[in-house]
Amino acid sequence: MADGDGPPVTPDGRYLVVRGRLWRRSDPRLSEDARQQAVNELMSARRAKAAARRADDRAAVDAAKARVQAAKEALGERGPVWWDDGAPDLTRHLARTTGYANWWADIENGAADGSSDE
Repeated sequence: MADGDGPPVTPDGRYLVVRGRLWRRSDPRLSEDARQQAVNELMSARRAKAAARRADDRAAVDAAKARVQAAKEALGERGPVWWDDGAPDLTRHLARTTGYANWWADIENGAADGSSDE
C-alpha cells in the first residue's frame, strides 16, 4: 500500500518502509493546518541545522536539532506513539522481523497491494 509513487505504507497506516525499515508516519488525526505548520517548522529547522553546520556553530546546530525534534514530535513521528491500542513503536525495525513480515514479503515479491492469495 504505497501512497502514489512513495514508499510502501503498512496496512494499518502506522509506518512507511524505506530500505526495509519501518519509519513512523505522521499522526493522521492532525488537522491539515497543524500538519502543515509542523512540516514548515521541520523544514525551517533542517535548513537552520545545515547552515549551522556549514558555519561550524555547535550551539546553533544543537538548537536546530532541538527544533527538528520538536517538529517531529508535533507531527507524531517521534515521542509517544499516536495510536492507543498498546502496540509498541517499531520505528527503525526491519519490516521482515516484525508482525509485518508476511505483508513485507508480499511487497518484496511483487504483490502490488501487499496481500497474497493464501
